[in-house]
Amino acid sequence: MSQIYKSLASGPVPPDVPTQFTTDDGSIAIPAANNLNVLSRDTSVNNANGIQTTADPNGGDDLFVELTNRLQGTGTTVGATTADLVTFALGATPRAFFFYFDVAGFNSTTPAAAGFSTYTTARTDAATATIVDDTDAITHKDAALLAADVNVVASGNNIIFRVTGVAGLTINWSTVGLYVRAP
Repeated sequence: MSQIYKSLASGPVPPDVPTQFTTDDGSIAIPAANNLNVLSRDTSVNNANGIQTTADPNGGDDLFVELTNRLQGTGTTVGATTADLVTFALGATPRAFFFYFDVAGFNSTTPAAAGFSTYTTARTDAATATIVDDTDAITHKDAALLAADVNVVASGNNIIFRVTGVAGLTINWSTVGLYVRAP
């Protein structure tokens, strides 16, 4: 009869683990003490897949899963003033863009709310932004915020997502947007 003997004096053998992870953008995440932090965030970086992985900083132990092509912003209007929630540079290459923004506005003293979904096409010749046709919007507003509005405007080579408040009211605004770029 044969017997197998394995000494436990040296302790358990740790499992084999990867020593680095290469991400979509070519950066490298390196676990520290066999631990890799996997986190999430949004980015305005163009990626047709809509999602990518990034090590930040390169060589660090943080690996980010990122939703791409996203734009976010907040602002406040006091009275019938405007607030720019997002300014997006179109870049130094001629291209076309399609933007979709959802926005919510809230006045806490009334209380009153407004919600918008906007659709805009823009282009750049690498120096000047141009809105193509009119921005289309779906709106939902409480009576107190009927005068509130959203606009997408071109300024220089930028697209600006702008909201307009209501006289006598303070409105807090928040938006999340997506864009598609060609080419």
